[in-house]
Amino acid sequence: MVANIQEFDTRYWVRVRSSLKSDKSTFLVWTGTMYAFLPGNKRKLLFNMIGMNVSRCIPSSSGGWDFTSKELNYYLHPVTGEILRTWYNPWTQEVVPVMHVANTPVQSYFQGKFPAQIEANNGATFKFDIFPTYPNPLAEDPKFAEYSPQPNYQAAELFKLTVSMKDLLDTSLHSIPRVQLNWDRIGQWLPWMKMGNRPGYLIYSACGSKIDNFTQLPLLLQNEINNRLPSYKEAPSSYLKVKDMNAWLYFKQHFNAYLAGEIFPLPEVYENYSLSERIPA
Repeated sequence: MVANIQEFDTRYWVRVRSSLKSDKSTFLVWTGTMYAFLPGNKRKLLFNMIGMNVSRCIPSSSGGWDFTSKELNYYLHPVTGEILRTWYNPWTQEVVPVMHVANTPVQSYFQGKFPAQIEANNGATFKFDIFPTYPNPLAEDPKFAEYSPQPNYQAAELFKLTVSMKDLLDTSLHSIPRVQLNWDRIGQWLPWMKMGNRPGYLIYSACGSKIDNFTQLPLLLQNEINNRLPSYKEAPSSYLKVKDMNAWLYFKQHFNAYLAGEIFPLPEVYENYSLSERIPA
């Protein structure tokens, strides 16, 4: 059976992912699991995870929409669900600090047509399969050889966002409130795991949804944001002319804090440099 694919203008997609109101921040939240996948070995559950993204869409003079956001992702003990501050690496028998994800900004530009698969139950699913590949920012410095010596960063990110056709076609909605997120990722060992050149990959499997406001986030995330990362209550107020943050750049910038055993994400009082200083455009 051939899939029923329909294309939608950018405004429809903006309503799915965020909101047409540029003065409003919107939230996605997810939970999931992370596995180690080593050739010739059975899967190994490493962590549960919980995360959020707070975003804003801003009309652009070129006719599209600037998308700007921040995101957090926490690695949790797979049994107790507690935030992990250290991790025992079963392959190296070493205990290392856990560096949770605190990416700001994460940005994009939306323009054109966005295809969605229309389901028999009147659902519409927007699918995005992304395969980022670029030079590893840690590879050229020998001090990172034990952490991430690979010359290139490479991953696969598989996103699916599903909404009802009723909501999608209701143009009175500036933001579609009921969005189901499915996210899978295949990626390299995270630098903080200190896996060096060992073969293998990380498999992420998560699902989530859009929520109305900050107070609907899980309490774990609310507490972390209220106590350590208050700026994550809102998306950036405008598109930032800087490169996106990611776990490899964050590790590079905060390597000394990692070696000192600091608790991550670092509280924002530690972030005493500007965005323009952190990552040149």
